[in-house]
Order: sequence, then structure tokens, then C-alpha cells
Amino acid sequence: MDAELDAAGSGPTPRTEPGSRAVSLAETAYDRIEELIVHFTLRPGADVKMQTVQTMIGLGRTPTHQAIRRFAAETLIIIRPRDGLQISPIDLMRDRRLLRLRRDMDRFVVELAAERLSGNHRNQLLHLVQRLRDRRDGMDAVEFNGYDRALDQTILAAAGEPFLDRTLRPLHIVFRRIGWLYLSEIDREVGLKETIDRHIDLLEAVIARDAVRAKAASDLLIDFADSMFGPLETSIAPELLDASVVPLFDPT
Repeated sequence: MDAELDAAGSGPTPRTEPGSRAVSLAETAYDRIEELIVHFTLRPGADVKMQTVQTMIGLGRTPTHQAIRRFAAETLIIIRPRDGLQISPIDLMRDRRLLRLRRDMDRFVVELAAERLSGNHRNQLLHLVQRLRDRRDGMDAVEFNGYDRALDQTILAAAGEPFLDRTLRPLHIVFRRIGWLYLSEIDREVGLKETIDRHIDLLEAVIARDAVRAKAASDLLIDFADSMFGPLETSIAPELLDASVVPLFDPT
């Protein structure tokens, strides 16, 4: 596996300027793999070959390898020499600890966004709020995750601190995957509407440039995420958290 990755990087170094084709393809590969991880197409703990991922996302060798290296650095994929890849299992205790980190970082980001919000970013957030309202009663978790990623990216852009994107995006993916599991297996209807409403509250506070209200809304959103862990710990079969776990025999 390492040899495969090293070989991919042994040729001419691709351009890395913003807007270059190499950067665009690597970002596209990252986005597509994120979708597969978040929505359990690539299940937590599952073994997968590099070529399989490449085929699933429909992109070439180099951007796929670049994206996988990035996911490995972010602890979402495990690269195992000569033995392919493993999608990182869900560790509920670890993820709950990381939620404390996300709480502090999200508060910082929404405060910056509220203070620095440009007219263009404000218009984007207004559009997202309207879409969330219009689709609230009809969307599913997959559609919501699309809006969730868009609003995360817009708020990060409005904050105007590029360092935060690479730091926060992996955390957002971790909790988007947790949210998908919760909404799919435990509370599809009420849970989805509640998370939509909390996101709308947050967006409206940022749009109003009210940093105090935005931080409070962010805290409530994190509180909702934290409330998912109890039901997940008691109700979810271990093999859904880690596909390598052998299911327990159920005589029923």
C-alpha cells in the first residue's frame, strides 16, 4: 500500500496553486470520499482497496491518493502497508471528547463570521436559510448534509481565517457521520427537524451580525450533538460502529 502511494507521488510534482487543475481534482476527490464516509457507503471499520475507492469516486489515481493521504492525516482513514485501507471505526468516547474541542472552535468561528460578514456571504447565508425553511418538512439526512456542508464552508469563508478550514473540516466530517448514524438508526423525523431548526437559529444570528447570539446558538447546536451520544451508546449495534466486529448471535 505504501509503495502504491509512493509510486503515485514519484512523478512530476503537480501544480498546487489555488485554482489549478491538480488542486481542483484533489478537492473533488476529497469531497466525494467524504460523502462515502459520512453516509456509510464506506462503513466504519471496513477494509477497502485503493483501486476500489478510485472506481467509486470516478477519478484518477493521483487525486484519489492525495485525498486519501489527507484523510489519513485527519485520522478518518487508516493506511495499512501492503494491506489496503481501513475506514476508521467510530469511537464514541473519543468523538465525545472531540466535541468539546469543536464547541470552542465553532464559537470562535461564528464570532468572527458575525463580525466580518460581507454582503456576499450574507446573501449566501440568507439563501441557505430560505432553502432550509422551504425543505424542512421534506428533506432527508442526505440532502441536509449537503446544506450543512455548504453552511459550514460559508461561515468559515465569512470568518476570513484560512487556517481554520483544514482544522475544522475533519471535525465537521466526524460529527456529520455521527449525525447520519443517529438520524438513520434512532430518530429520523424529530431529530432531523430539530437539527435544521438549530442551524437556522445559528445562521440568523450570524446574518444579524450578533456575535453573542451566534455563540449561544452554536452552543445549543453542540448540546444537541452531545445529546446523541447516550442513545448511540445504548442502542447501536457494535458492528455499525466498526464493521470488523463480529455480530453477536441473536437467538430471536
